[in-house]
Amino acid sequence: MTENKELHVVIGASGGLGNAVVRELVDRRKLVRAVNRSGKADVPDGVEVVKGDVTDNKTARQVCQGATVVYNCANPPYTKWPEMFPPILDGIIEGAASAEAKLVFGDNLYMYGPVEGPISEDLPYNAAGRKGKTRAQMAKTLMEAHKSGKVRATIGRASAFFGPGVINSSLGEQVFGATLRGKKVKVLGNLDVPHTYTFVRDFGKGLVTLGEREEAIGKIWHIPSAETLTTRQFLELIFEEAGKTPKVMAAPRFLVKIMGLFNPIMRELKEMLYEFEKPYIVDHSKYKNIFGEDTTPHREAIRQTLDWYRKHPG
Repeated sequence: MTENKELHVVIGASGGLGNAVVRELVDRRKLVRAVNRSGKADVPDGVEVVKGDVTDNKTARQVCQGATVVYNCANPPYTKWPEMFPPILDGIIEGAASAEAKLVFGDNLYMYGPVEGPISEDLPYNAAGRKGKTRAQMAKTLMEAHKSGKVRATIGRASAFFGPGVINSSLGEQVFGATLRGKKVKVLGNLDVPHTYTFVRDFGKGLVTLGEREEAIGKIWHIPSAETLTTRQFLELIFEEAGKTPKVMAAPRFLVKIMGLFNPIMRELKEMLYEFEKPYIVDHSKYKNIFGEDTTPHREAIRQTLDWYRKHPG
């Protein structure tokens, strides 16, 4: 494996977020190692692609060897988070610690549970469902590892994200792919409440900045997103940019429950419906005040996403 004091290792590099981090690192002229279970990834030339299962500590140490920064962008199947996520994190902590590398964790907001008002980093972890509790425990595990001196870590969080390579998301294939095919777009909850959506390349950019800046270490940050719109307003931008007639089905709680009887993904989504039933607005002022705010306007982000879906039909 390539050894370099400036090596950046991305775990979960073939996913939407991992791929965004890889490309941002390449844009910043970093030496990059992309790690996933298959050993295959659509990455820029010059990126080292490595096959590895980081739940095995020996493998985790090997793939992180020589790293300056390790990025945890791994994302197991949605229905398997409680079983699969903690071992992945434990392995990545072991790998980063063995390399004496910084560890940057790309996280979401599930641990907070239902929130009244803007979502800020100082909120307690009040999740009642199993996925939110899993996220809360992982964050606690990582921050405890940092406090103990085992690894120098930081967490970057974002709301539901969309963008090139993002397929399994509330704004993934079922929205962008369906729009381009002229099919009905399926979303959750109330279309007319504000909801923060994050462009995956902005998320990747923010995580790389956290990896570069010493002020980030030991803290949790909400990565900046462009202005918060209602889901209906966001969908209208997508239809306009795609040149398609709006076709939308919003699934209310009772319908999601019925669908959950037959569909394991919908069964898991019941836990998260609160995000789409009331205003869900992320406060990123803490990050902005330290690192600045450099987000992609929604229309441009939507153009880039539609372009990717056109190039990857089906």
